[in-house]
Amino acid sequence: MRTLGIVGRIAPESTIEYYRLLMASYRERVPDGSAPSIVIDSIDLKKLLDLTAAGDLAGLTGYLVGEVRLLARAGAGLALLAANTPHIVFDEVLRKSAIPLVSIVEATCAAAKALGLKRLALFGTRFTMLGRFYPDVFSREGIALVLPAEKDLAFIHKKYVGELVKGVYRPETREKLLAIVGRMREDEGIDGVILGGTELPLILKGETSRVPLLDTTRIHVEAALDELLGKSA
Repeated sequence: MRTLGIVGRIAPESTIEYYRLLMASYRERVPDGSAPSIVIDSIDLKKLLDLTAAGDLAGLTGYLVGEVRLLARAGAGLALLAANTPHIVFDEVLRKSAIPLVSIVEATCAAAKALGLKRLALFGTRFTMLGRFYPDVFSREGIALVLPAEKDLAFIHKKYVGELVKGVYRPETREKLLAIVGRMREDEGIDGVILGGTELPLILKGETSRVPLLDTTRIHVEAALDELLGKSA
């Protein structure tokens, strides 16, 4: 079995959740007491966000390619970027990577298709919500993506970078996020929500909604294990 490399700390709390979910899902799939080989690279979130905010996609690509190369030198034969936002340059990083990468966007699209979802809200950072990397993949499967209204989009981004990536989960933020889901279900006819930020499943853990909330962290983990173990595992 190949070693899995994780470009992590984008942000810290979700990297911990990636590791926890990988261990739990592996134990369910392979109940023989063994464990997968995993290497985690803890990167500088501020540098990543600064490059993204500045629109320096070449710089962002170079930064992430360097981190993936570090994982490859550490023995990783497969890797993932443990966040949604850096997938803005996923295709470029993949082209320059010495090892295969598992896309959170492709995995989430496959999960949405399997559920028969056709019209999904997209939550995440502003970079994710306004980027083309989710619509470009989902449109190929005939799945429409709907963005929150501008004031809601600004709220989600502000709370994401100001609270969630710092491990701050406030009840009032949770309630507001669920209110946005409810409003989009009524006004926009969405039949699901992509939690397109890996901290969003943490603040919404255990919450129920009248539409499915797609946990991109868990989906990404399962896709990575599929690659490590083979689809039939």
